[in-house]
Amino acid sequence: MKKSMYKKKIIKKLITTIVLGLFILTMLFPLLWMLSTSFKLEIDVFNFPIEWIPPKFTLNNYIKIWRGNYNFPLYYWNTIKVTVLVVLIQIVISSMAAYAFAKLDFKFKNLLFSIFLATMMIPDQVTLVPRFMLLTKMQLLNSHFGLILMLSFSVYGVFLLRQSMIALPDTIIEAAKIDGANHFIIFIRIVLPMTKSIIATLAILRFVWTWNDYQNPLIFLRDSKLFTLQLGMQQFASVSGTFYSLLMAASVCAIVPLLLVFIIGQNYVIEGIASGAVKG
Repeated sequence: MKKSMYKKKIIKKLITTIVLGLFILTMLFPLLWMLSTSFKLEIDVFNFPIEWIPPKFTLNNYIKIWRGNYNFPLYYWNTIKVTVLVVLIQIVISSMAAYAFAKLDFKFKNLLFSIFLATMMIPDQVTLVPRFMLLTKMQLLNSHFGLILMLSFSVYGVFLLRQSMIALPDTIIEAAKIDGANHFIIFIRIVLPMTKSIIATLAILRFVWTWNDYQNPLIFLRDSKLFTLQLGMQQFASVSGTFYSLLMAASVCAIVPLLLVFIIGQNYVIEGIASGAVKG
């Protein structure tokens, strides 16, 4: 009886492992194809059956995108600049707003937070036209400053940090007040250090979202010198077709910062989301 149950357990684990393994392979398939294609000649890209190892291995695709006439280094720099500034500004704004909603007492606080939270239900596409008109009136259309300004506010960021801050014991803050600390000192020296994992989580998620953002740069940027990577990679497509080998090489370069950020901060992401879920 025990042997039969043991066998069933082993078979169940084996089936689960095989199913999960196949699922992982389907997730890795596009990534492996992208990596393989980036080292192929253009004429070998669509050979069938798929050649995972390039028949003629070449680095020319990477040399062309970095040293050719595609302005790829400029797009890379633009993306880094926009992404880093958006992350920094959003962390500052979101953390201060979250502290106000979590630990300060003011009139209509709960009502204001409910209204603020309700704006999460509005799709981004609905606000595109008002934001476009607003930037036009402010003469910030077609500028990195305008784009950064549009991306620096996040209801989700405030909500995520508030859920973490609201769980901090009020006795710690009251004790700091008795010692003479004001809200700025409490915020900088007590609240921020105690919520660093959730702040790191927000920073990493915001970095990924901003780096991969295609819609907002497409709407708010016109000058090609201001383009980010997602717009710049359009240059690898022309009236004569798309250069997939160049596009895949550019895509590999584009995901390197994302992989580095995730590898460095994956523990913070897991810890932050888990703690946010528990505290929420």
